[in-house]
Amino acid sequence: MKRALLWATAVLVVLIYAFPFLYLLITSLKPPTDAIAVPPSVLPHRFSLDNYVQALHREGVAASFINSLTTAAITTVLSMGLAIPAAWGVTRYRSRAGRALLVGSLLVRMIPAVAVGVPLVGIMSSLRLSDTPVGLALAQTTVAMPLAIWLLASFFEAVPREIEEAALVDGCSRPRALVSVILPVVSGGAAVAAIFAFLASWNEFLFALLLTSLRAQTTPLAIANLQTQFGLDWGPMTALATLYSLPAVVLTLLLQRRIVAGLSLGAVKG
Repeated sequence: MKRALLWATAVLVVLIYAFPFLYLLITSLKPPTDAIAVPPSVLPHRFSLDNYVQALHREGVAASFINSLTTAAITTVLSMGLAIPAAWGVTRYRSRAGRALLVGSLLVRMIPAVAVGVPLVGIMSSLRLSDTPVGLALAQTTVAMPLAIWLLASFFEAVPREIEEAALVDGCSRPRALVSVILPVVSGGAAVAAIFAFLASWNEFLFALLLTSLRAQTTPLAIANLQTQFGLDWGPMTALATLYSLPAVVLTLLLQRRIVAGLSLGAVKG
């Protein structure tokens, strides 16, 4: 009885969380007229791909996907490239400065993006990086990197020091020990941090709104611009939002084993 109740609760929770995405998917498969019908219907009278055709044929949509992917990739690489040595240094050289860095990274993560958005506009303009994927990625790294440092620090903390000491005895330098010995051990945790960094960039809207106009416009902005003279164009908007959700879902499914391994690594210190 308890087991059945537990499963029923789990299914209910999953349905609650999954319902917005399922409704988004169903709406995207409705004929354009049904998508804007009042009152709306949950299930379509017939399934149609017209919304996807209209969305993909809108000017700038294909380019926005490329911009989003490019920006997210640059952000992930920058965040992980800076966060890995920072988190490793904090956990291996226990100092007040290291602890201050961890606390500072958490505090920086708590700062609302809108508070730094306007200064970033001036900085990127002076560096001639406005409306470029690189400039947008640099701005998004300020959000993704602090979280990556915090996550990676907990994973590095769970790795026994004896592993690194054995590598040093065998002749490895500290950087080589980090790359060849420590990182393979925490690969699951690194995958978790990388996914969070990627999603932080992939889903970001405010910096994209402030720092881009046409050339580097990302898909969230393209979705927001799907409007007609009568209001929001719900059919193509839901279709484009569904397509934009797929890479994040596929990435998470492909790396789910590493995610579980990373979470379990941070839970028990060996």
